[in-house]
Amino acid sequence: MSQITTHILDTTKGRPAAGVTIALLQQAGNDWQEIARGVTNPDGRITDLLPKSTSLKLGVYKMKFYTEEYFRQHDTANFYPFVEIVFDVATTEHYHVPLLLNPFGYATYRGS
Repeated sequence: MSQITTHILDTTKGRPAAGVTIALLQQAGNDWQEIARGVTNPDGRITDLLPKSTSLKLGVYKMKFYTEEYFRQHDTANFYPFVEIVFDVATTEHYHVPLLLNPFGYATYRGS
């Protein structure tokens, strides 16, 4: 399993959000550099965003969830074209960054 994992639950359907593209970016001064990209599996998860042996440098990162594509595929009107979750990697431990998603809102938390 990668040091960074995620999953998306579509709370409107009560089901995982499969097929969502997610980018992992590292803060570089005032800019962001993409370091990984993946697509959620049928269970709404990405467990291999980074190679198992990769350990991120400490610092600020963000995950960009391309939600508009997902809702368009499901013929669902939505408000947010994407969701960005910014977080601080302060140790080399595992970070799970989940997204609870619906067409007009979202929530996140630090998972395990």
